[in-house]
Amino acid sequence: MAARKLRIGTRDSILATWQADFVSNGLRGIGYETELVFIKTEGDQILDTPLPLIGGKGVFTKALDDALLRDEIDFAVHSFKDIPTQTPEGLGVVAILERDDPRDVLVARDSDYFLEVENFPAVIATSSHRRGGQWLHRFPHHSLTDIRGNVQTRLRKLNENKWDGAIFAAAGLHRVGLSGNISQYLDWMVPAPAQGAIAVMSREYRPELVRAIGPLHHPYTAICTRIERRFLQVLEGGCSAPLGAFAQISGNQVSFTAVLTSINGLLREDISQTVPLTQAASLGDRMAEIFMERDGVMDILKEIRREES
Repeated sequence: MAARKLRIGTRDSILATWQADFVSNGLRGIGYETELVFIKTEGDQILDTPLPLIGGKGVFTKALDDALLRDEIDFAVHSFKDIPTQTPEGLGVVAILERDDPRDVLVARDSDYFLEVENFPAVIATSSHRRGGQWLHRFPHHSLTDIRGNVQTRLRKLNENKWDGAIFAAAGLHRVGLSGNISQYLDWMVPAPAQGAIAVMSREYRPELVRAIGPLHHPYTAICTRIERRFLQVLEGGCSAPLGAFAQISGNQVSFTAVLTSINGLLREDISQTVPLTQAASLGDRMAEIFMERDGVMDILKEIRREES
């Protein structure tokens, strides 16, 4: 394995390249030679259509999945929240890196003063049903507008338009040195499953690749993100559902919280629980099963599927 360079596939945005470089530097630090292989995805090329209408977040991963299956790359590096819960046959997540800040943030065009003004008709930019649903539930007098593109493109669009603010992931802004744009951390907003974590995918049954990437794997992040993604998978919400889920470990306990809203934010269902860490493996399934017993949850999911059909 050490006789050749490990090929790391990545999208070519500044954030994706930062993440791939982070993995590359980690591998180099333990003695491997690496090279980055840049791959354009459908999600990078179609910027004028809302994400749910072009296939959800899988549009950011399919081209890299195909490159893995064709043996053009050894690893693909992704923001873990962008990976669909069902991975293609023959591929799997082989490492989950330590999580960065999982929170969402508001970037205001001028100032976030408008949040203090009663009934101010603010316009907030986001392409995420999850962010939009939670925002409208809290600020029903606001309206949303769709925004697509990489971090820098979305910041530029915000400055060029008369929108009042846009919602970003804190981790993305931190990683590319743009955290100075953050107006407010949205501690009340439940993040997307696996938000803030970097995942590395590879072909299955390649133990030499698993051994190579193994030192970069972070077990506690893996436990938490797998609970969140399993919750999403059991609910069959898909990446475009207005579903937030977050797990964190403290001592020998793991706490989990999740929220599902209607797209318009009028309906909301929450669930949370703290259990011993020994019960973590089944927590995502158990919480999803309890959640789906609620009539309100099933009503929201049915409404979402009607709108997406």
